[in-house]
Amino acid sequence: MSAPKVFESEYRFCLILWENEPVSSRRLSELCKEQLGWSKTTTYTVIKRLSDRGVLKNENTVVTSLVSKEEVQQAEIEELMEKKFENSVPAFIAAFAKSKSLSDDEIEQIRRIIEK
Repeated sequence: MSAPKVFESEYRFCLILWENEPVSSRRLSELCKEQLGWSKTTTYTVIKRLSDRGVLKNENTVVTSLVSKEEVQQAEIEELMEKKFENSVPAFIAAFAKSKSLSDDEIEQIRRIIEK
Protein backbone atom coordinates (compact mmCIF):
# COMPACT_ATOMS: atom_id res chain seq x y z
CA MET A 1 0.00 0.00 0.00
CA SER A 2 1.44 3.36 -0.96
CA ALA A 3 1.27 6.53 1.08
CA PRO A 4 -1.77 8.80 0.71
CA LYS A 5 -1.47 11.55 -1.90
CA VAL A 6 0.17 14.71 -0.56
CA PHE A 7 -0.13 17.79 -2.76
CA GLU A 8 2.61 20.43 -3.12
CA SER A 9 1.45 22.93 -0.49
CA GLU A 10 0.66 20.03 1.86
CA TYR A 11 4.16 18.67 1.28
CA ARG A 12 5.69 21.98 2.36
CA PHE A 13 3.52 21.77 5.48
CA CYS A 14 4.65 18.18 6.08
CA LEU A 15 8.31 19.22 5.85
CA ILE A 16 7.68 21.53 8.81
CA LEU A 17 5.81 18.80 10.67
CA TRP A 18 8.50 16.14 10.07
CA GLU A 19 11.17 18.52 11.32
CA ASN A 20 9.30 19.45 14.52
CA GLU A 21 7.11 16.50 15.50
CA PRO A 22 5.56 15.81 17.82
CA VAL A 23 4.36 19.41 17.87
CA SER A 24 1.33 21.19 19.27
CA SER A 25 -1.15 22.41 16.68
CA ARG A 26 -0.67 25.92 18.06
CA ARG A 27 3.13 25.79 17.56
CA LEU A 28 2.65 24.23 14.12
CA SER A 29 0.35 27.12 13.23
CA GLU A 30 3.04 29.59 14.34
CA LEU A 31 5.68 27.79 12.26
CA CYS A 32 3.43 27.77 9.20
CA LYS A 33 2.80 31.50 9.64
CA GLU A 34 6.56 32.15 9.80
CA GLN A 35 7.66 29.81 7.00
CA LEU A 36 4.65 29.68 4.67
CA GLY A 37 2.74 32.86 5.45
CA TRP A 38 -0.34 30.84 6.35
CA SER A 39 -3.10 31.98 8.69
CA LYS A 40 -4.06 29.85 11.68
CA THR A 41 -7.28 28.89 9.87
CA THR A 42 -5.36 27.63 6.83
CA THR A 43 -3.04 25.55 9.00
CA TYR A 44 -5.92 23.99 10.93
CA THR A 45 -7.75 23.23 7.66
CA VAL A 46 -4.66 21.43 6.32
CA ILE A 47 -4.25 19.52 9.60
CA LYS A 48 -7.87 18.36 9.34
CA ARG A 49 -7.57 17.44 5.65
CA LEU A 50 -4.35 15.45 6.15
CA SER A 51 -5.77 13.81 9.26
CA ASP A 52 -8.85 12.69 7.30
CA ARG A 53 -6.56 11.18 4.63
CA GLY A 54 -4.39 9.32 7.15
CA VAL A 55 -1.23 11.38 6.65
CA LEU A 56 -1.10 12.64 10.23
CA LYS A 57 -2.91 12.43 13.52
CA ASN A 58 -3.96 15.23 15.83
CA GLU A 59 -4.60 13.91 19.33
CA ASN A 60 -5.08 16.28 22.25
CA THR A 61 -3.74 19.10 20.03
CA VAL A 62 -0.45 17.24 19.44
CA VAL A 63 0.25 16.60 15.76
CA THR A 64 2.38 13.68 14.57
CA SER A 65 2.86 12.14 11.14
CA LEU A 66 1.56 8.71 10.19
CA VAL A 67 3.67 8.53 7.02
CA SER A 68 7.33 9.40 6.60
CA LYS A 69 8.91 11.80 4.17
CA GLU A 70 10.46 8.81 2.39
CA GLU A 71 7.06 7.13 1.97
CA VAL A 72 5.55 10.27 0.46
CA GLN A 73 8.54 10.72 -1.86
CA GLN A 74 8.35 7.08 -2.95
CA ALA A 75 4.62 7.35 -3.71
CA GLU A 76 5.26 10.50 -5.75
CA ILE A 77 8.03 8.80 -7.76
CA GLU A 78 5.79 5.79 -8.42
CA GLU A 79 3.02 8.08 -9.67
CA LEU A 80 5.46 10.02 -11.87
CA MET A 81 6.92 6.81 -13.31
CA GLU A 82 3.47 5.44 -14.12
CA LYS A 83 1.99 8.64 -15.57
CA LYS A 84 4.93 10.05 -17.50
CA PHE A 85 7.29 7.15 -18.22
CA GLU A 86 4.94 4.14 -18.55
CA ASN A 87 6.83 2.53 -15.63
CA SER A 88 10.06 2.49 -17.66
CA VAL A 89 13.10 3.09 -15.47
CA PRO A 90 15.41 3.47 -18.51
CA ALA A 91 13.10 6.14 -19.99
CA PHE A 92 13.05 7.98 -16.65
CA ILE A 93 16.83 7.86 -16.26
CA ALA A 94 17.35 8.97 -19.89
CA ALA A 95 15.04 11.97 -19.39
CA PHE A 96 16.69 12.84 -16.09
CA ALA A 97 20.22 12.57 -17.50
CA LYS A 98 19.33 14.77 -20.50
CA SER A 99 17.93 17.50 -18.29
CA LYS A 100 20.76 17.76 -15.78
CA SER A 101 24.52 17.64 -15.97
CA LEU A 102 25.82 15.00 -13.61
CA SER A 103 29.19 15.22 -11.92
CA ASP A 104 31.53 12.25 -11.98
CA ASP A 105 30.74 11.70 -8.29
CA GLU A 106 26.97 11.67 -8.95
CA ILE A 107 27.44 9.22 -11.82
CA GLU A 108 29.46 6.95 -9.55
CA GLN A 109 26.81 7.15 -6.81
CA ILE A 110 24.09 6.22 -9.32
CA ARG A 111 26.22 3.36 -10.65
CA ARG A 112 26.61 1.97 -7.09
CA ILE A 113 22.86 2.23 -6.49
CA ILE A 114 22.10 0.35 -9.73
CA GLU A 115 24.64 -2.36 -8.92
CA LYS A 116 22.90 -3.05 -5.60
